[in-house]
Amino acid sequence: MASESNGFSAAAAAAADRKIITCKAAVVWAPGEPFVIQKVQVEPPQKLEVRIKILFTSICHTDLSAWKGENELQRVYPRILGHEAAGVVESVGEGVEDLRSGDHVVPIFNGECGDCTHCRNPNTNLCARYRVDPFKSVMVADGGTRFSAVDGASGVRRPVYHFLNTSTFAEFTVLDAACVAKIPPAAPLERMCLLSCGISTGVGAAWNTAQVTSGSTVAVFGLGAVGLAVAEGARYRKASQIIGVDINPDKFVLGKQMGITDFVNPKDHDKSVHEVIRELTGGGVDYSFECAGNLDALREAFLSTHDGWGLTVMLGIHPTPRMLPFHPMELFDGRRLVASVFGDFKGKSQLLSFAEKCMHGNGEDKINLDGFISHELPFEDINKAFELLEQGKALRCMLHL
Repeated sequence: MASESNGFSAAAAAAADRKIITCKAAVVWAPGEPFVIQKVQVEPPQKLEVRIKILFTSICHTDLSAWKGENELQRVYPRILGHEAAGVVESVGEGVEDLRSGDHVVPIFNGECGDCTHCRNPNTNLCARYRVDPFKSVMVADGGTRFSAVDGASGVRRPVYHFLNTSTFAEFTVLDAACVAKIPPAAPLERMCLLSCGISTGVGAAWNTAQVTSGSTVAVFGLGAVGLAVAEGARYRKASQIIGVDINPDKFVLGKQMGITDFVNPKDHDKSVHEVIRELTGGGVDYSFECAGNLDALREAFLSTHDGWGLTVMLGIHPTPRMLPFHPMELFDGRRLVASVFGDFKGKSQLLSFAEKCMHGNGEDKINLDGFISHELPFEDINKAFELLEQGKALRCMLHL
C-alpha cells in the first residue's frame, strides 16, 4: 500500500530501475557562490545502491560550512550538498534486500553495512566502509558519480559530485544502501527529516554518548539545532539543571522550550564562562557538550565540568588547523573528553526505534521535533534559506521539493 500511495507501483519501479532520471537540483559550482537550480541527470542505482525521491530536506551548519568551502581540502565542484532529508525509495540496485520501492526512508551520512567488524562491535557506530567521510565525493562501488550536468550549448556531460554519502539537495539522489534507514510508513516525513542529522546527533549524544542520568547537571555550548537537541535529550532524561551558553540572546527564548533552565551569555560577564558555571552549580556540571565548532568554547566546556568525574562531549565541526587546547596533565584531574558522531546511533539498526519514540511519546516523554523547524520554504528558495541560517535567524529551514 505504501508504494501505491506514493505513486510507485511495483511494475513502474521495475521499469524505472535502469532509466536515467532528469530532475531539478541545487548545484554549487564554487565556494560561496549562490546555488544554481538546474536540471541534472541521475543514473540508476548500481549494485548495493538505492535511488530515492527526496520530498523534504533541511539545512545544517555542516552544509553551510561546505558551501563556504571553509576546509580547502574538502572542496570539490560542481557538487550537490545536503544531508538531512526524508523521502521514498524509487528503485534499488542489485543485492539490496532490506529496502524496496515505496519504502519511507531517511538518508544517513554515517552508514552501517551490518557485516564489518566495526558494525558488529556494540561500542562504535562507525562502519569500516560507509562511515562519514567529508573528503569522499564519489560512490563506493566504482569511484564514479551518479549525477551529471549536460551543457545545453555543447552537449558536454560533466560529472556532479556527491556530499557526505547523501546529496539531498536534489529531487532524486543515489545512495549506498548502507546509508538509507527505513522509518515507519505512518511517520510524518517532514519531521522525520530531522533525524537524518541534527536531532539524532544531539539527542543521541545525551542518551548514548554521555548517558545523562536523572538529577544530573548539564551545560550546552552553542544553541543551534544540535545544541538544543542535546538539551532536549537531557530534559527527556530528567537532568535537574541544563545550562545553555550562547552569544545570541534570541536562542534563549527557544531554549526554554527544550528544557534549558539557566542561560549564560559570555558577553554579559567579566569572568570566564567556566567560572560562571562552577558558581551556578557548586563546582561544575556532570556533563558538558561543545556544539559550536570553536576551540575556545571547547576549552571552556571542558573546564566547566566537575573535577573527578566531569565528561565533555565534542560535537562541533572544527575547520581550523589549531590543535586541542589542553595540556595532558589537565586530564589527571578526572575530567574526560570524547567526541560523538551521529549521537552514537547505529543508523540502519537503531534509527527506527528512535523514530518510533519520537512519534509515540506524550508530554515530557516526547521529543519536541516541531520546535526545531523555524522556517518552511519551497526548494527554489534554497539561497534564502542559507542566508537565514548564516544570519542566525533560522534553526532548521525545511525545504519542500
